Amino acid sequence: MSNEATKPKTSRRRFLVAAGTAAVAAPYIRDAKAAETVTWKVQTSWPAGVGLATFKQWCGTIKEKTGGELEFKPFAAKEIVGDFELLDGVKNGVLEAMNSFTLYWAGKVPATAFLSSYLMGLRYPHEWDVFFYGNGGLKLARDVFAKQGLMYVGRIHHGPNIIHSKKPIRSIDDFKDLKLRVPGGMIAEGFAAIGARTTLLPGGEVFSALEKGTIEAADYTGPAVNWDLGFQQVAKYIWMGPVGLESIYQPVDLMDFCVGLTHWNKLSPKMQQWVENEIQAYSALHHGAVQKADMEAWGKFEKAGIEINRLPAEDLEKFQKVAVPIWFKWANKDKDAARIFKAQLEVMESPSFGYVTPDMYKGQKLDL
Repeated sequence: MSNEATKPKTSRRRFLVAAGTAAVAAPYIRDAKAAETVTWKVQTSWPAGVGLATFKQWCGTIKEKTGGELEFKPFAAKEIVGDFELLDGVKNGVLEAMNSFTLYWAGKVPATAFLSSYLMGLRYPHEWDVFFYGNGGLKLARDVFAKQGLMYVGRIHHGPNIIHSKKPIRSIDDFKDLKLRVPGGMIAEGFAAIGARTTLLPGGEVFSALEKGTIEAADYTGPAVNWDLGFQQVAKYIWMGPVGLESIYQPVDLMDFCVGLTHWNKLSPKMQQWVENEIQAYSALHHGAVQKADMEAWGKFEKAGIEINRLPAEDLEKFQKVAVPIWFKWANKDKDAARIFKAQLEVMESPSFGYVTPDMYKGQKLDL
């Protein structure tokens, strides 16, 4: 066969390869009208570790992915505003967006207590996704944040939280009079109800509080980040839920990505949809990175001589009895909270999961 006869096939093959490469390398086509790059300052709640590293690396990909139309400038916890000032920082325009632990806003916005894990609530990431994407949860969350002047773009999966302590916790009774750091909301009330002396601190202050003895134990994220923060140096014990349920109070410590509505509304509908899709992708990236690091971190704690204790299975029912009235108390703080909890209760009661039954909350009512 002559060279001339092979040219059309070769050219066609090169074209197909080039087209395939372009499809992978250019997930978003820049809007021709966007003359300048829009830059958003985005602060995360992560002070260190795999969470912060993953966040910064991801932010560094946005400009290229959008063909220069949008850029995220990342900041670690406290770099621009304090941990508990993030919401106001976005609302007031100091930041364009935030990547926070949603539970931080339970004191200001009661409904947000139901937008991340709470004592004996939804237990695994896929259950939260059933709520958000199968039972109206995303719209409910967006309605809540819209009242604060923010667009709740989407949830970001993280992982279970564990408790580091200076003395062993082997049963529910060991929480009595324990000076314990918790993130607030229903979780704080739950541990207070079993006798703990709870206090609210941002994650970046936990190490020094444990070191000084201001607190005796602290809830905070998972083993990888906590190792990087040095908790093994100031607390020789770890407490977790029973086998199969690493945390009974924050099994899915959800984060979120929120944008000031003014800035969100300046984006084209096409770019808004792209950002929504990108947050979904980031959630998977973030969750996977954290879980990988957590698995690797457990061996470090064991080598450091840290004692790991698990809640006896028989104590789960005791926590459940404490949790249920707190659920309804918080759900009845406002109509948004009631609507969100109702949607979650429907998930927990569904035969798909079925670990909550009507007899468990007999006598409790929702003010819808």
